[in-house]
Amino acid sequence: MDTRNDHGFSEEVVTAARRRICARVDELAEVLIATSHAIHAEPELCFEEHVAHDLLSSVLKDEGLAVERSAYGLATAFQADVGVEGPMVAVLCEYDALPGIGHACGHNVIAAAGLGAGLAAAAVAAELGGRVRILGTPAEEGGGGKVVMAERGAFEGLAAALMVHPADADLENITSLAIQQVQVTYHGRAAHAAAAPEKGLNALDAMVLGYMNVAALRQHIAPDERIHGIFTESGDKANIVPRRTAASWYTRSPSRSGLEALNRRVVACLEAGAVAAGCDMEIKWVQPSYDEVVDNRVLLDRYIANAAEVGRDVRPSLDHQVVGSTDMGNVSYLVPAIHPMIKVAPVGTAIHTEDFAACSVSDEADRAVLDGAKVMALTMADCWTDPSVLEAARLEFAGS
Repeated sequence: MDTRNDHGFSEEVVTAARRRICARVDELAEVLIATSHAIHAEPELCFEEHVAHDLLSSVLKDEGLAVERSAYGLATAFQADVGVEGPMVAVLCEYDALPGIGHACGHNVIAAAGLGAGLAAAAVAAELGGRVRILGTPAEEGGGGKVVMAERGAFEGLAAALMVHPADADLENITSLAIQQVQVTYHGRAAHAAAAPEKGLNALDAMVLGYMNVAALRQHIAPDERIHGIFTESGDKANIVPRRTAASWYTRSPSRSGLEALNRRVVACLEAGAVAAGCDMEIKWVQPSYDEVVDNRVLLDRYIANAAEVGRDVRPSLDHQVVGSTDMGNVSYLVPAIHPMIKVAPVGTAIHTEDFAACSVSDEADRAVLDGAKVMALTMADCWTDPSVLEAARLEFAGS
């Protein structure tokens, strides 16, 4: 019996397409793993990912895709579109590293899995009536590459956006926090610290007092909010009353609105330090800020079901949390999106550590590259072959 869904796809066609997706990833396995390892071997900081950009773009070109290098005015961004009609689903690649500890967030895995998913989905897009967009998104680690790309139209017209992130467990999502960076400078008046201290206004005192105010505030914020800062300038010499000091602060909250409220409280604390020391304070909000990730439940359920087919048991994040902030949150405010976590390391291995960097090129990480590629591509296929998926995802997004 020839059973067809509302898009006219028979069960046989859908099954065959899914098999082709997995076979295509297996065909690409050597290239994908080599790409992951090559990116890991040459860690590059945000907006400086030239090696990764050229490598990923070259693989796409070698596989027959037209690639726009340096897309959206960013030297290390790229885009490859496949298909001429139907819903466009994007898969995102990240590839920047961290200073000092390299790929301790495993972005090499993200890049290779996204590359594989895009190529595998591209192999069936035409017959399934869909379109693919493979986006290379630089500078997630503080530069907000996705935000810049969004402002320049990268996510317009998309039906959905997908990516996976490495972790020490297979999880539905990251426990994400909206984040804002702020730089604070205090201006005082220099004086000889022994001969005429009364003539000075101590900018270090202002900064220390502000820090202590924030420290006191921490016991009165929500358990899932965070405030952390460092001193970046603290004076020139001990016998000179410091005339200028500076600090860098991060504030985090589970929601955009919560972050705005927390920022007001932190600024009041920092300003109080300036007032107490008789100094002036200059504040600079570092843009872009990151929103929390709003995972689309409909798409996430499809991802979880497809992950089970490749042998991965994706668990709720309440069972095991990985806390962080990402510019994928900003994307999730623009289009239905998911950001699940895929296991590459032993349980208990924290991201942003040297141990995690080592795990990002382990055998387990290599398996995650291939599994992540398959699961995302299968989820993209679901979006094209089952008309209820994207419609439900759209309705959920509209109501969120």
